[in-house]
Amino acid sequence: MSLRTLAAAALAAALAASAAPALADDTLKAAIAGPQRSEEHKARDAARHPYETLTFWGVKPKQTVIEVSPGSGYWTEILAPYAKATGGTYVATAADLANPELPEAAKKARAAFEAKYADEAKFGKVQYAGFGAKSGPLGPAGSADVVITARNIHNWMWQPGMLDKAMKDFYAVLKPGGVLAVEEHRSDPRPQAADARDGYVSVANVVAAAEKAGFKLDAQSEVNANVKDTKDHPFGVWTLPPNRRTAPAGQPANPDFDRAKWDAIGESDRMTLRFRKPG
Repeated sequence: MSLRTLAAAALAAALAASAAPALADDTLKAAIAGPQRSEEHKARDAARHPYETLTFWGVKPKQTVIEVSPGSGYWTEILAPYAKATGGTYVATAADLANPELPEAAKKARAAFEAKYADEAKFGKVQYAGFGAKSGPLGPAGSADVVITARNIHNWMWQPGMLDKAMKDFYAVLKPGGVLAVEEHRSDPRPQAADARDGYVSVANVVAAAEKAGFKLDAQSEVNANVKDTKDHPFGVWTLPPNRRTAPAGQPANPDFDRAKWDAIGESDRMTLRFRKPG
């Protein structure tokens, strides 16, 4: 066989391998379908596409995964049992208890979250890292495989310097080759509002912030796109499910607000990005 024939055969084999679908992660599917998840969170799966999103981000067995500001625990209920089952580690960031200026409300919120996910039979041993404007490292340098931030970036744009700090923290804790996984409300194609006060962020601004810290954009997915989202809602993205706001923030709900139009849109149009730390 000639060298040219051998080279052609090798190229064909490589192309076939790259085109082959990834092996299904049955353990991840089991965690998504598991009884440890709340009905409220399961009801959102049609909008949040947990299996497709996590596999796009490259979540795998035995990894150390850090989730930033996990909120009510949508991803916690999946990732913590998955880490337990596969020999991995799940870390949730929480209010920074080392900050002497931390409000009591933030301390109580962290305590409530820890209590909610304290059952090690269900969730394994969830680990915690303080995170905030004055927090230290999220863990030992180069110790994490994946850092996930879902619907947080718009909040950091309201705080001077916070987005840069967050990106630096993520870069420092990730291993070379590690992944920064981003889900965020997407303003495109319209311009981003100042400081993303309506909750929508442009893809370009997210990419710029990540690249400034040293990350490289690895891939983008439309798995969480929603073409019905017009992005012109009276109370920003929070007009849509799951928040379903009917009045400006801080004001009582308006019982006369007609929600039909906004409920029909569903959850927001979102970017889903995968960045990688070089190395």
